Amino acid sequence: MFGFTTISIDAKGRLAIPAKYRDHLQAKQETQIVVTRDPQYPALKIYPGSEWTQIAHGLQSLQGLDPIVRNLQWTILGNASVSEFDPSGRMLILVPSELREYADINASNKVALVGMGNKFEIWNDQNWEMRQTGGSLSTEILEVVLPESIKTMTF
Repeated sequence: MFGFTTISIDAKGRLAIPAKYRDHLQAKQETQIVVTRDPQYPALKIYPGSEWTQIAHGLQSLQGLDPIVRNLQWTILGNASVSEFDPSGRMLILVPSELREYADINASNKVALVGMGNKFEIWNDQNWEMRQTGGSLSTEILEVVLPESIKTMTF
């Protein structure tokens, strides 16, 4: 699941997974999808259930007394929206309104669905274009020094 596609989100906050990604999700027989905040950018992450299980377990096992670790746990785990997903159906994903607001996504603008191998990112199309051309976004967090326990994790 690589590359990006510009898609629409409907008035109910749903997006349809494009056909080029469907085979992968069907082959893995995923039955859950998780949408959560990206901890660094004003974007969202979409994890198939099997990937989410690994991410969640890894974050839960970290020492929560470290304020940076705790903030990542709040951001990623605390904002996670778990949905049942039918890989043989229309492959619609509901993005909760709080998450859409965080990523500046609404039905009146296009979104970039970015395939990142084992997950997707959802970006406001204008923000995606700005990042691709080297522009900075006022809400991105780039200067956090991560603890060693986090550096080996992939989000």
